[in-house]
Amino acid sequence: MRCVLRFAGEGFNDPQPYINLSEPHAGKPETGAKSAHLEFCWVRCFLILGMAVLVLQILGLLMGLLGWVLESSCTGSHAWKVKSHVDTVTTSSWQFQGLWMECAATSSGSVQCNTYKTVLGLPGYVQACRALMIIALLLGLIAIIVSLLGLKCTKIGSASEEAKGKIALTGGSLFLLSGLCSMIAVSWYATRVVQEFYDPFFGGTKFELGAGLYMGWGGACLAILGGAFLCCSCKRAAASQPKGNYGYNYSSAGKEQKIYRAAPASETGSSKAYV
Repeated sequence: MRCVLRFAGEGFNDPQPYINLSEPHAGKPETGAKSAHLEFCWVRCFLILGMAVLVLQILGLLMGLLGWVLESSCTGSHAWKVKSHVDTVTTSSWQFQGLWMECAATSSGSVQCNTYKTVLGLPGYVQACRALMIIALLLGLIAIIVSLLGLKCTKIGSASEEAKGKIALTGGSLFLLSGLCSMIAVSWYATRVVQEFYDPFFGGTKFELGAGLYMGWGGACLAILGGAFLCCSCKRAAASQPKGNYGYNYSSAGKEQKIYRAAPASETGSSKAYV
């Protein structure tokens, strides 16, 4: 009785896909070259995956950082809404307001700004937008620090790859929350400006959307995208790691295959081979 062994990766139509144990020197494939090629392919795949994860993390951090800068500029901007000149013939003066003060400018170039004299006297949506933008800046700052610690190219003592992936995931989640807070504040403020502009019974000064709102939308979008990239990089890193401790040592694949034979059975007189 003959026992044959098929190698993993051999096609069913190969001319010599078997090792004949009854004839040890017949049809023996070149296992060294094939195992070296397999090892090279696996190493190349893991390198590509590692580089992709690192690129996603760096890109997400840069986008989140740029979004945080735009959010901070939006928070301090005085041009959340600008006075509309739709009903005026000449534009010799401009008036614009932000979260913290209102300003007036003339055609001669003089600008005068005054802070709001009261906080409780402001409309409720302005106070809510203030709080949301401050929360967004704080979350963004924490997200930048945490994301820096979670990058694959940084070293934090003896932290494992899994721990650093969780740190990067936390930073990405904080970026998402920061972008959402900023998006809610800017969109809420813009909605009120548009409602007052199109309200025929509104007796006050009508305003239009200012540059500060557009900076807020841009910063919120960048923060959300950066957080999404960081979260996706953490998921990709977790998927690239083999689950369990069942890794295969490819460095020993090129060594000569050892075939073990069982002692001949005395009862039947026939020899059986086991691998």
